Amino acid sequence: MKIKICIACLLFLAAFTSNAQAPRVVYSDPEKDDTRRTNFEIIGKLNSNYLIYKNNRSVHTLAVYDNDLKLKNQVPLDFMPDKLINIDYITYPDKVLVFYQHQKKRVVYCDFLTINSDGKPVGQPVTLDTTEVNYSSNNKIYTLVNSDDKQRIMLFKVNSSNPRRFFITSFLYNSQLELITRNFSEVQMEEKNEYFSDFHLSNAGELIVAKFTKTGNNSDLISGVSMMIKHPDSLSFSVRNVDIGKQILDNLVLKIDNNNNRLLLTSFYSKQKRGNMEGIYIVDWNSRTNEKIMDTAIVFNDELRVQAKGSDANKKTAFNDFFIKNIYIRKDGAFAIVSEALYTTSRYNSFNRWDYMGWGNPWMSPMNYSYWSPMYSPWAMPWSRYGWNSNTQSRYFAENIMVLAFDRDGKMAWSNIISKSQFDDESDNLISYGNMNTGGEVHFLFNTFERRTFVLTDQSMDATGKITRYPTFKNLDKGYEFMPRFAKQVSARQIIIPCLYRNYLCFARVDF
Repeated sequence: MKIKICIACLLFLAAFTSNAQAPRVVYSDPEKDDTRRTNFEIIGKLNSNYLIYKNNRSVHTLAVYDNDLKLKNQVPLDFMPDKLINIDYITYPDKVLVFYQHQKKRVVYCDFLTINSDGKPVGQPVTLDTTEVNYSSNNKIYTLVNSDDKQRIMLFKVNSSNPRRFFITSFLYNSQLELITRNFSEVQMEEKNEYFSDFHLSNAGELIVAKFTKTGNNSDLISGVSMMIKHPDSLSFSVRNVDIGKQILDNLVLKIDNNNNRLLLTSFYSKQKRGNMEGIYIVDWNSRTNEKIMDTAIVFNDELRVQAKGSDANKKTAFNDFFIKNIYIRKDGAFAIVSEALYTTSRYNSFNRWDYMGWGNPWMSPMNYSYWSPMYSPWAMPWSRYGWNSNTQSRYFAENIMVLAFDRDGKMAWSNIISKSQFDDESDNLISYGNMNTGGEVHFLFNTFERRTFVLTDQSMDATGKITRYPTFKNLDKGYEFMPRFAKQVSARQIIIPCLYRNYLCFARVDF
């Protein structure tokens, strides 16, 4: 009898502990105007309010939600022009800086406005810069980048009317949008197929980008890389050759390590043109002196290849579908590289990574108009963010997640795989993953397909690579389909995830 009582107590305690640790989910109410075609952006948590930007055709609003995700106010953004080209945000604990581009006749304006924690504009819009153009286009001209600590903001534009010389006009601001420097720099583009990676801004105000050359009929081979750094007190870029050796590099991913004044440049690599991905190439670069500290090429062994794709897969091609998604850096300089297997098929063919790369990098030369700016894709692929207007019958796949951890000197400490298998037709909204960093571990949130429905799943990884598979969320209301790859962490223990309910857009807050 005592044994039965002890077992019952243990079961009760386990159930209580499980319920106590289960994340709490709070939903917003679907609004009649918010459908699956609504453009949105999760701004963040300001004081006790949650702000979400919404756009339905020509109507722009800022939805303000309370702590229970009840709609407090729908603030119309009446200052938005009819011909809006682009909009960007930088969020602070008590304000949001809104930057937007619009065109009137032959002039493109870049304006900004401050929004308070109640979602209301403060003051009037201020024009930061204008550019005269001889065409009407929806392509943005200005690019906005900010430092990790958000104390430095840079606005810049690139004039590529001369394919051999690009002119970059940059404006460096502090967090109060007070101008620090304004520079006009010239960049020599020696080769026909030269490209830029994404631009980054360090906490010290350094504008950093990698310039690389692609050769080959389909421009899928990176044959040379240079690092370009413009310091705040310099009028021009310092350009240094990286010397990548014999590696044939894939798409470059750049990350700033502000704590250690260095850069990390990573890429998968192969040994021959259109060859299988052999491993990962890592460059450690000093951002102050613009010099290489070290580089290394790590070959993927058979054990990792089996982990990545399973024992039944072809080990040689195991990493051909993997794309680097992010680099996470610790204060001591150790870092982790996260990648995901992504591909798509259609009725007529299947696309591989060389087809994706064949679309080229938007930072390319030459272009057929004078000003241009990069497109954004969280997938690093030419896929539509919302995917509602596809004219072909496509199936999107998002499979295993690979995490590679390295010490300060670039030596691999451990590796692990989060196994998943996702696909969806005509849209990629419900697949891939979102991240939630709770300090001791990073949660990977993604949908699994159970009983003909998508169910939100949580697996976490700690600093040693240990994976914890949490029970599938059991307290989810029926009918909600989560889009975790568009989620945004808004506090130390909270994340906002957009979701669909009967084809209406709404949002869920998950408390860990």
